[in-house]
Amino acid sequence: MQKRKIFIEIEVPSQVKKRLVERTEKWQNLPIKWARQENLHITLLFLGYVDESVMPDICQKVSEAASKIESFDIQFSKIEIGPSPEKPQTVWFAGEPSEELRNLYEAVEKELDIFQTEKKQFRPHITLGKIKKGKWEELAQAPVIEEKFKISFSVDNIFVMESSAEEGGQEYHVIESCPLS
Repeated sequence: MQKRKIFIEIEVPSQVKKRLVERTEKWQNLPIKWARQENLHITLLFLGYVDESVMPDICQKVSEAASKIESFDIQFSKIEIGPSPEKPQTVWFAGEPSEELRNLYEAVEKELDIFQTEKKQFRPHITLGKIKKGKWEELAQAPVIEEKFKISFSVDNIFVMESSAEEGGQEYHVIESCPLS
């Protein structure tokens, strides 16, 4: 049985993606593998490698969960190192937690019968780049990457996505678009 690498995402509007790439240009010389503009998104839930045979069921359940949640606005406030400057792994655009986003996350999790052993606050973010750990540690002084930058946009759909490794990096393909109510 063939397996596919699957995740659930919230799409980032193209004008927001463009602005984020422009904001990170000043850090392009740092040891960071920057995400391609077209790949910027918010991962709602990562499912990992999934058997092809269960994909129709996953798509149906995610659509059902999405249909129970009303569209809402999501807010972002700062470009920073995550999860913390002490443990630098990524550069991300940090989002503000919201009840609507938490409800969407929990609805999808419940519909898919995913029970996480450790309940933690879902922290919305857009990964802008991954820090190249070895080269980062070789720097004489860790750079400060922090910029306040507020933006909001509407969440009207979520998407079931497939990730595949292609020449030149990851490629993301929409499997199912799931509109919110």
